[in-house]
Parts: sequence; C-alpha cells; structure tokens
Amino acid sequence: MADKDVELTTRAQEDDLVAHEAIEDERNKSDKQQSGNVLERYISFVSAINFGFILQCSWEAAAVTFQFSLSNGGPASIVYGSIFAGFGTTLVALSLAEMASMDPTVGAQYRWSATFAPKFNRFFGLMQGWITVFAWICSCTSNPALISNIVVGLAIFNNPEYVPQRWHVTLIMWAITIFPFLGNFWFRKLLNPLEAVGAICHVVFFIVSIITLVVLAQRSTVEYVFHTLTHDVSGWTNPAVAWGIGLLTVTYPLTGFDGVLHMSDEVKKARVRVPRSMILSVVMNGIMQFAYMLTVLFTIGDVEKVSSDALPIIQVYYQATGSKSATNLFVIMLAIIIFVSFFNVFASVSRLCWAFSRDNGLPFSHIFARVHPTLKMPLNSLILIGVCLCLLAIINIGSSTAFNAFISLPALALYISYFFPIFFLFWRRVSRNHPTPIPWGPFQLGKFGIPVNILALSYIIFIVIWMPFPTVLPVDGISMNYAGPLIGAVIVGGLIDWVISGRKRFQVPVVRQRPDF
Repeated sequence: MADKDVELTTRAQEDDLVAHEAIEDERNKSDKQQSGNVLERYISFVSAINFGFILQCSWEAAAVTFQFSLSNGGPASIVYGSIFAGFGTTLVALSLAEMASMDPTVGAQYRWSATFAPKFNRFFGLMQGWITVFAWICSCTSNPALISNIVVGLAIFNNPEYVPQRWHVTLIMWAITIFPFLGNFWFRKLLNPLEAVGAICHVVFFIVSIITLVVLAQRSTVEYVFHTLTHDVSGWTNPAVAWGIGLLTVTYPLTGFDGVLHMSDEVKKARVRVPRSMILSVVMNGIMQFAYMLTVLFTIGDVEKVSSDALPIIQVYYQATGSKSATNLFVIMLAIIIFVSFFNVFASVSRLCWAFSRDNGLPFSHIFARVHPTLKMPLNSLILIGVCLCLLAIINIGSSTAFNAFISLPALALYISYFFPIFFLFWRRVSRNHPTPIPWGPFQLGKFGIPVNILALSYIIFIVIWMPFPTVLPVDGISMNYAGPLIGAVIVGGLIDWVISGRKRFQVPVVRQRPDF
C-alpha cells in the first residue's frame, strides 16, 4: 500500500509539473512574441515520438552501410555489435533524457555543458556549441549520401554498363537536398501526415522485408552468423581492431536520437514528452536494427557476391527473390524512409543553428537568429544549412571513400557532443561542495544515475576510439578517413573563434525557471 501511495504521489507531481509547464510555456510564448523571435509549440506527444522514431531509421541505415562490417569484423561485429550498441546507446539516451527533463531546450548539449561545467562555463558552452552544430550538419549530410549511394547502386544493378563518376553522386546529393529544404518552409503543415506515413512505412517495410527474406532466401549456418569474425579482407589483420572498426555499421544508425531535443521549443509539454521520445526511439530502433541485421546474416546467400556489390543489400534481396523488379522495390523502400527522415534531420539542425545564434554563438548571429514572421521558422538558419550541405557534398568529387566520411564523421562528432554534458552532470553529481542542488525534472535516474553515467561515458569513449580509423589498409590520400582531422579542425576553429570574439560575444544560456512546488 505504501508503494502504491508513493507511485500515486509521483504521478500527481508529474501531472502538476506538466500543468504548470503548460502555463509557463504560454507565458513565455506571449512574452517572446512581442519581439518576434519565437517558435510556436505545435508538436504533440505522438508526433514527438514519431519524429525521433523516424529520424533514426536505424535498420534502413544499417542495411545501406553494412558493407563496412563485412570487411571488418563480419557477422560477429554485426550481431554482437548490435547488442552492444543497443545497450550502450540506451545508457547515453537515459543520461541525456534526464537533462532534457530538467531543461528541454533547442540548444541542448551546449546549454547543458554551460550549465553544469564546474568552471569556464562560457568556454565549454561555446566549444560544445561548435561541436554540436558541426555534428548535426554532418549528420544531415549523411541522409543524401545514403540515398545517393542507393541510387548509384540501383543504376549499376539495372545497367551493368553504367560507370558512376564521383561528381554524379554530388549532383544527386544536391538534387535530394532541395526537397527537404523547400518542405521545411511548410514543416508545420507537413509534420503530422509526414510523421504518420513515415512511421507506418518504417514498421510495415521492416515486417515485409523480414518475412520475404525468411521465406525465400537460402539459409546461412549458425556457425557463420555467430562465430565468424572477419579480419583478413580490409588489410586489418588484428581481430580486435577489425571488430572495433566494424562497429561503424551498427553504432552510426543509433545516433541522432537527440534530434527531437532540438525541436523542444515546438513540442508541447516538452519536459515530459521529449525524454520519453528519446528513450523510446533508441529502444525501438535498437530492437528493429538487431532483428533486421540478424535476418540479413541468416539469409545473406553467396557472401562473395554480396561483398563485391557496390551496394551489398541489393544482392541480398536479389538472391532471395530472383527478381530485379522485386529487388528494386525493396531497395527503393529503404530510400523512402531515409528520405522522410531527411526532413526531420533538416528541421532539427536548422533549429539548433538558430538557438546557437540566439545565444550569439555563431559569427553574424543576428542574421541566423531571426524567425520568419509568417513561416514561424528560422529561415536564415535553414538557408545556411542548405548551403553547408551543398558544400560538403563536393567532398565526394575529391575522394572515392567520401561516403565513409559522411557516415563516420557524424557518428564521431555526435558521440563527442554527448560526452561533455554527461561528464559535467556526473561531476556535479559526485561533487560535495556545489552551493546549489541539481534542478531535477520529472524524469530522474535517482540512485542509478552515477552508474548509468559512468557506463554511458565508457561506451562513448570506446566508440570514439574506433570512429577515426580508416576502413582499409594501406592508407593513402584517397582511402584516408578524414573524420578525425575534420573534428580537430572544428575544435581549432572554435578555439580561434573564442580568442578573437567568441569570449565577448557568446552569452551563457540561463536555464528556464521552473515553478517551485
């Protein structure tokens, strides 16, 4: 009976918080509308869940990128790596969800780093902002990179005489970017139908794909799926190194769960709904990714044919169905979900850029912090992101392994952006001399907070170690993995910005005041 009373009390407190938060949101909205620099709250709980659920599109992204694991780690890296990535990313999501419950804000990581850093709050906030904005711009680039890879793969599959040029991929990426850019002008009207269609396709295509492969494809052995560790194909001969590099396929698709965070100013009752959306998104996508990749490994067919294909998943479906038409349909299904996800990613990163500009984090912040009075969205930030995507797409012309950069770079940058706020919160948790208590929100890890934070940080460190590794040896200018150097360049750029004007320009964000109860 006592436990039930505690549970009822907790629920009552949460309902009370939500009610007060709704009042607070309306008050803030009224105050900010006078300055014309406000985003309206219109995203419901179901839309918030669907937003994160579709944005990750984990099983589709894993299907298009599992060639990295075929040559590094093989099935062992995919199977056990999926389990490892699922648990690890869930721990990271729990840690960030706790902070989202305290302060659900578009700025998220950089705002929390500025809040919880023990010293040099403005410095860590600005540096975190540069890393997070760069991470999300790169993450936005990965969607057109994945789709262009599918388009080129299908072109080769249907016309073997076609010889793709690197500039072809760049043009395809530019063409794909136009649609979410224009679509975001009316994102409010598109959101509900787009999320509903995307969520249905995400689940239905998943079920249809698994049933088709299980019923029609030739079976692999249990020995192949669970005991094969590939370490003699890419040039990396050490099994542990090969397994670690192969994690890229299964860790990359589970990043980006913080996308709904950067829409917080448009989510109703954000303190409760944003954390739930983040956690549910990671759990559901992690389960679907593991189930799909396990199915693919058991139905992979002729491994040599699959490995030699420009897009290996094409051969998996073709060997199972024996039909080019059916194969085209299944692979196009992957592209459709990734394309719908692109709208969400584009919206999320434009809001993040807007929030960072609002706190004077970017040069010329006054331009990118504006909200269009009619469209009720940060139009200038949206244009900036579109230009950055088009410029990053040019990388593909100079390097035949640029696709690897488009995948490993956002994963590396996002994990780094997750590390610092979790570390600072952990430090605050164990600190005994801080004058003020942590302003907990309705979602709190309680006694599990310290072990969850430690395990999340350990997982991030482990993953970040492998992300900059080149996927093939020997390394030259073309096969080099430029993820590490590019991240380093962003950090150096952030330091230069701090020295020149950032330390004077950047404003330390102040956590929104919550009603006291």
